Amino acid sequence: MSDENSEGLVAVEASVNSVFYAQANPGEPGFVTEGDQVEEDTVVCLLEIMKCFRSVPAGVKGTVEKVVAVNGEMVKKGEALLYIKPEA
Repeated sequence: MSDENSEGLVAVEASVNSVFYAQANPGEPGFVTEGDQVEEDTVVCLLEIMKCFRSVPAGVKGTVEKVVAVNGEMVKKGEALLYIKPEA
């Protein structure tokens, strides 16, 4: 998880080069959408590395402000997947 940006948002970042998945299976609802409330341990997405899937927790309690990664697309280590506005 990166530091807060100038808007006070916290980025949830990719821990490795991988494929980003916003939902567990095609056709199912996403783990989170913009506006959702999350806890530190809420799973916000999956990352796939060579057919192994890693759950990604929010890491912070707050509101999902923006999902920037595209479902099914490659992401690089350190790239922001989504932004969360921490609860004050």
